[in-house]
Amino acid sequence: TGPMRSECLGNLLRITMSAEYFENKYLSLSVVDQSGTAWELTEAMAAQCGYRVSQSTWSNIEFHASALSCHSHLEKDVFTVTIQIKASPTPDISNATTHLKSASCHYGLWSPRELICGSNYMEVSVRREVPQTIKEFVQDEPEDWTLVFPEANAEEASIWQIVFHQPEEKRAVLVSNAWSAGYGLNATDSRVVLRVPYTAAQVQLVEVGVLLLAQHAARPCRSNLTSSFQDQGITFSVLRSSIFYKYQWVILMVDTAVACPVDGVDYKNKTISWTVPKYIPPLSAGVTSFKDVLVEAGVDLHKLSAKEMASRKYVLLNELNAVMMKIPIGAEGGYYKTSVSNGQLGAKYSINLFMEHQWEDNKWGLTKHTIIKEIETPFEQAEVAITNNLNLSARLMNVTVGTFLPDVELVNLTIEGVAVAVPEAVQHGYLIHRARYANGSKAYIMQVPLDAPGVKKEYMREDMRAYTLNVTLTFVTHPSSETFVIPVIALSAVKDAVLPSARGFCDGRNLHLIINHGNVDQNWLPFISDLHLTPEAAQKYNYSLRDNGTHLEISVPFLSSHVNYEGFHTSAIKASFYLTLKDGVTLAQRRDFSVSCIFSPSDLIQCLPNGTVIVTAIKLVGDEDLDTALLVLRDRWCKPSLVTEKTATFKFNVNTCGTSRKFNSTTMTYENEVLYFRPGNDTPIHQLKFLCLYAVEQNVDVRYESKKNPPPSIKPGFGCLALSLKLFKEKSYSEPYQESEYPVVKYLREALYFEVELLQPKDARLDLNLDDCWATNSQSQDSLPQWHILIHGCENNKGSYRTVFHKVNYSLRVKFPQHLKRFEVRMFAFFQGTSLLQE
Repeated sequence: TGPMRSECLGNLLRITMSAEYFENKYLSLSVVDQSGTAWELTEAMAAQCGYRVSQSTWSNIEFHASALSCHSHLEKDVFTVTIQIKASPTPDISNATTHLKSASCHYGLWSPRELICGSNYMEVSVRREVPQTIKEFVQDEPEDWTLVFPEANAEEASIWQIVFHQPEEKRAVLVSNAWSAGYGLNATDSRVVLRVPYTAAQVQLVEVGVLLLAQHAARPCRSNLTSSFQDQGITFSVLRSSIFYKYQWVILMVDTAVACPVDGVDYKNKTISWTVPKYIPPLSAGVTSFKDVLVEAGVDLHKLSAKEMASRKYVLLNELNAVMMKIPIGAEGGYYKTSVSNGQLGAKYSINLFMEHQWEDNKWGLTKHTIIKEIETPFEQAEVAITNNLNLSARLMNVTVGTFLPDVELVNLTIEGVAVAVPEAVQHGYLIHRARYANGSKAYIMQVPLDAPGVKKEYMREDMRAYTLNVTLTFVTHPSSETFVIPVIALSAVKDAVLPSARGFCDGRNLHLIINHGNVDQNWLPFISDLHLTPEAAQKYNYSLRDNGTHLEISVPFLSSHVNYEGFHTSAIKASFYLTLKDGVTLAQRRDFSVSCIFSPSDLIQCLPNGTVIVTAIKLVGDEDLDTALLVLRDRWCKPSLVTEKTATFKFNVNTCGTSRKFNSTTMTYENEVLYFRPGNDTPIHQLKFLCLYAVEQNVDVRYESKKNPPPSIKPGFGCLALSLKLFKEKSYSEPYQESEYPVVKYLREALYFEVELLQPKDARLDLNLDDCWATNSQSQDSLPQWHILIHGCENNKGSYRTVFHKVNYSLRVKFPQHLKRFEVRMFAFFQGTSLLQE
């Protein structure tokens, strides 16, 4: 009970350390000898001295010791082993808590020869017999060992040397040298012990043949059986050796050959078959008679009765030449453990079998051969179940991953590409619980809010949204420290979609659409037909596009490329603007919005006082075949000065292009037509008649004289103005520099073309006037030095190159020329004193 418990298992001792008690601790194990000295346990020392450390089904740590291990205390029929465990929270075993555990076991009568085949060593112990004739011989003068065999006198425990029998030679080695080579040798009052690691240099692999009797049905439809023999070879690790030891004045020799099977396991039809030959030639040299005495077997060093084996569906076959055990994979007594192969999760069935075979022969008398076999089945891939239960009221996804075997632990989650340890996952909204089941297995339950990182929201249909959790879980296995990952993709459909809505209106020159964002359109994109309406596209077409996070506002001029003209009457024009929201990934159409307004036909014509007429013809919906570039006036040489897909704008004087005029007492009327001809046809198929009326006024003579009037005053007003200052690439002012093109590199004296525009409000009564304009050497407008480009609205004439104003004319982009000012500056550099500032 408590953190450690011990079991006596014949001539073996097992001490089990509780995994729960030593959880999250680093352990250091030592074996304590009779003097109280602690010897730290290493793999090499364990194989040399008869110890083994392993991890059991439930991750408990098991320590095994042979009765004849290096540090056992033997007294009468009891052997005692003491171990020391240091448990520390850190790998360097600092601040460790020390635990001592001492256990004693009784052992029965020893056989003349006993062999143990462990997982990490082979052990043979033989009775230390002295012939009767030597015992009765009386020696008058003791021989001086130091003079005859000085090396024998120096060896411990009365063993002198060991001789290894190799096929090509015999090699004698002193005990001290054998210890240095990893062999364990010892002698008690009654026995000589040799322990051999499987990796020792003198160990050979020898195949031992075994003849098995197999029975087969003669035909599928008959019940009579026929017999056949199967010849099977089993590989053994073999060491042939003899040990010489002293007895008074004589040297005696014992045969210490040892052989242990390394294979003989087969997997077929969900069954483990383990075959061990009975007659092993390396252990039977010089034997002429052989008699079976006893065959017993079990699990975890516990012998099982025939009834217990039958209840577990074990089969023990004691045949003429071999002993065979058959164990169904998954049977009681074994356990499954997690395994990882090429990153794939799987499992292996593991069972610790042992077999004890006793026989008599004419050389040794009784031999007891104990074989401990740790069997592990091949890797079998496993599927991991992932279930998702949505708690709608709490807006939580409850995702269960598993089940897993007890040796698996979740170590981190990868959320949006970032690995997060399990204790830190709560900071990202992830609550993780471990569920344990009665059979020792476990599962991991993640509670994830629908708004947590790593949960993707996607609109499905109507009022439904899909929430997709996409995280990767990383697990580690104990004690093998293998890692594997499980991608978790869980989908929940929730009726919480709020779709975007819109309202539209028009003013005198523009169509406006204001869209209220919902909770599903974060990744939806505005499209006008096939045009993705980006800020750059909006600027190109002189559209207004603003998004404040809650509303998307789009304004397009009445005369623009993406307005549809659906009806034309002498008193009204119906214009419509259509906008589509598309999915940002699939470009699937999600929502359609439109605004339609009635505009006056007078918006298509300007009759300027100087006799210039600007008229725009529009293409109606349904006239897709009409090419606006082919529209002409009455004089077919008069072609449009500006053409778009849906409009053609003409600019001409009333005295040209076939314009007719009529007079009456108060007005003068100019009339023309926009015509469309099919190629090769002189009859127009489209006609748009338009006219300009000018009032006829009486001419009078007016006398005037100049007076010194007081300077004009400006009455201040208050309002919200939106202005822009842009740098253009050419004098045509058609293409401004974009933000991504800054900083712009220019050479000295190269022209810079600037434009200042009043963006809002669009009020024709307003005029934009520039007062002061200056350049600085840094981003700060107050920094020095400074150079004035405009002073009180006038060009600065102090420099070598005077600032030049450029006239702004009406165009498709410029509806209000009085709202823009353009000027040209030559590239210059700043001086400070006589020094040129290189910035």
